[in-house]
Amino acid sequence: MAHVIAVAGKGGVGKTTLCGMLIQYLCEKGKGPILAVDADANSNLNEVLGVKVETTLGDVREEIARAELAKENPIPTGMSKADYAEMRFEDALVEDDDFDLLVMGRTQGKGCYCYVNGLLQTQLAKYQNNYPYIVVDNEAGMEHISRGVLPSMQTAILVSDCSRRGVQAVGRIAELIKECDMHPDTVGLIINRAPKGELNKGIQEEIANQGLTLLGVVPQDETVYEYDCEGRPTSTLPEDNPVKTALRAIVDNLKL
Repeated sequence: MAHVIAVAGKGGVGKTTLCGMLIQYLCEKGKGPILAVDADANSNLNEVLGVKVETTLGDVREEIARAELAKENPIPTGMSKADYAEMRFEDALVEDDDFDLLVMGRTQGKGCYCYVNGLLQTQLAKYQNNYPYIVVDNEAGMEHISRGVLPSMQTAILVSDCSRRGVQAVGRIAELIKECDMHPDTVGLIINRAPKGELNKGIQEEIANQGLTLLGVVPQDETVYEYDCEGRPTSTLPEDNPVKTALRAIVDNLKL
């Protein structure tokens, strides 16, 4: 089975950017093929990786639902509805040189995400033996952990910014992982966007209060901000970029 790396944290702390760099670095180290999973309904991991997504699992689900309501039949003659759906779900897998990308997407309009979460869970169970690593960019909440969407979890990387609320949020995620009996080999914290790459005493105290293991600190960097503003994939940042350098050191220490 694949080694599943789950990246989670409060919204807006930069976990998708770090997740994309993690995927890129694993590919560079020859760990591929990697299955990158964007499990956030508000998906943008593809932008960080620099790939175009035509179809998501949510798109396929809505396509089939609309066809049923309109009494249209997109299913080719001789093919069952289940087989057609599976074929279309495979179309949602974006293939690149060293990684493939699966995007959960969302349903249209009102309603919960239970159905697309279920679709994601089914697809992950199907693919988990096809890749040495699966890297999952989770939504800002804790739903994928509490619902057991992930087939397993060997490494949990919790991302926070330099705020007590961010550290407290990942502390709750760490507790939920324990409560759900997931037993990953590693649960650790990355502090992202730290001014000058340093932590002040208050944040250090909060990390200790939450009982979190600090994996490393990633500095605030204007180049990452500029790339985001210009719509350039952060996977193409210069090799000596301090964010890349810091994250790679963290990954090397994890010995993935």
